[in-house]
Amino acid sequence: MDNLILGACWIATAALLVILINRKNLIQAILSFLFMQVPSWLFGALVVQGGLIEYPVGFLQMVYKASFSFEFFIFPAVSAVFNVYFPQKRRWFAKLIYTLSFPTIITITEVQLEKHTHLIKYLHWSWYWSFLTLTFTLLLSYSFCLWFFKKVKTIRV
Repeated sequence: MDNLILGACWIATAALLVILINRKNLIQAILSFLFMQVPSWLFGALVVQGGLIEYPVGFLQMVYKASFSFEFFIFPAVSAVFNVYFPQKRRWFAKLIYTLSFPTIITITEVQLEKHTHLIKYLHWSWYWSFLTLTFTLLLSYSFCLWFFKKVKTIRV
């Protein structure tokens, strides 16, 4: 059943990308996707090696003890959508709600998966650490995209 849930997550994530990412925002989405794999991998490796979280079931478990699916596909895809649709020209409150909604949804999902599946097991971890690291890495990715595309615009001129 756990592998079925994991497969459904891959399919849902791929569908989300196909629906929400188009030609106009493809470069920004790709940059965000690739960038997010680095901090996601780093935090994932640190929490697993530190004995804070365990992933008993997952793809590539024999060679990679952290969550390959989340760190290299699902969260980078979420980051791509987050960056592409960030409400840059809206008021600060809209930006705050938008920014907090992504880690909130992911954290609630993670807590449910931890309670009802073998996909993730908190050893010395709590939901608020997930929330904080997700928020931090999403904002890091957004800042990187802002910086990168500002540099690209200056080079073109």
